[in-house]
Amino acid sequence: MPKLTSNKLLLSGCCVTHGVQDGLSSSVYVMLPILAQHFGLGYMQIGLIRATHSGAMWLLEIPAGILSERFGERRLLVLGLVGAGTGYFALSFVVGFQGVLLALFVAGCGAAFQHSLCSSLISQSFREFEHRIALGSYNASGEIGKLAFTLTASLLLGIGFGWQSITLGYGLLAALVALTIWILLGVERTRAFPVMKSKDVKRSNSWGIKDQLGFGTLAAIVFLDILVQDGFLVFIAFVMIEKQVSTGLVAFAVAATLSGGVCGKFAGGFLAARLGVIRSLILFELLTATGILLVLFAPGNVSFFLLPMVGVFLQGSSSITYGTVSNLVHEQRQSRGFAIIYTIANAAAVIGPIIFGLIGDSLGFKFTMTIMVFLILVPLPLCFPLNLALKRNTLNL
Repeated sequence: MPKLTSNKLLLSGCCVTHGVQDGLSSSVYVMLPILAQHFGLGYMQIGLIRATHSGAMWLLEIPAGILSERFGERRLLVLGLVGAGTGYFALSFVVGFQGVLLALFVAGCGAAFQHSLCSSLISQSFREFEHRIALGSYNASGEIGKLAFTLTASLLLGIGFGWQSITLGYGLLAALVALTIWILLGVERTRAFPVMKSKDVKRSNSWGIKDQLGFGTLAAIVFLDILVQDGFLVFIAFVMIEKQVSTGLVAFAVAATLSGGVCGKFAGGFLAARLGVIRSLILFELLTATGILLVLFAPGNVSFFLLPMVGVFLQGSSSITYGTVSNLVHEQRQSRGFAIIYTIANAAAVIGPIIFGLIGDSLGFKFTMTIMVFLILVPLPLCFPLNLALKRNTLNL
């Protein structure tokens, strides 16, 4: 089979997996207001729901990358889909707040087995120019999944379906997709999903980071980006409620933001490949801060219609940062490098909702969103040492 076809098959399988996994994760955003009402929860408890799911991913992201070197990514991708589906299936039967946390912890464990595995495979299968665009497509598939799942959940809730029925259906869907991925990628498992040999593991037992300062700087930027991204998505529906946006629109606040994110993921990878990493990153961070301020101060329904624009830049920066990992990590340790970055991202997704929830409970969401604006601008000075690191590693900016 031609290599191009093999790469397309690999990218397609990774995109489908990413779309389903991220779609499952993001559907919780839509249900948070309903869960809050159903179980009588405060903002901090709402943040804890999201943090539990992200915390499970944080715990298993690095082990997933290491295990892939022994067992192959294909098996772990399918295992992850089964785990995530089991969590959402169980969520449909919970009767209390603790049950919600447990079910989402299981789902989060399954969700850990995809990001670093797929990102590593794509980076190794495509050339420098192509892999940024391929990673942009991969990241965009996650946004498409998020949009599809959140929009479907919003519509089903709007016509009277219970949240339990929706999570049950999503859990069964994940199991079906797991079977499909097993069949789809089984044909190319030898070439597209290589397993590192034992002698190669012994020969290279480090984390494979070529530039520790540059990698650390990139990790800090990713942490701040995800801190704001996740905090914004968790609480944007509540911000819309506080701004007295029409009830019919509030349920679609997350979907509106993610609709812009689809374009942003493609644009981020495309611009980084053509304008350079640093220029693209600075542009996206500045426009994200501007967009959040506009949402904060715009009147009522106007703020809702600004959400897709905010989503473009809020979500799009991830394609730039994640696409840069491969330039700072040796080829044989790509899965470990991506695992570290995604672990840091998940740590931010754990911390962000809890911190922003506490601030929202105490000081209100205007102050909370102002802090988000400040945090999204912190990466700007960090771009200088990152630029130096990329030049040291012969990246053509």
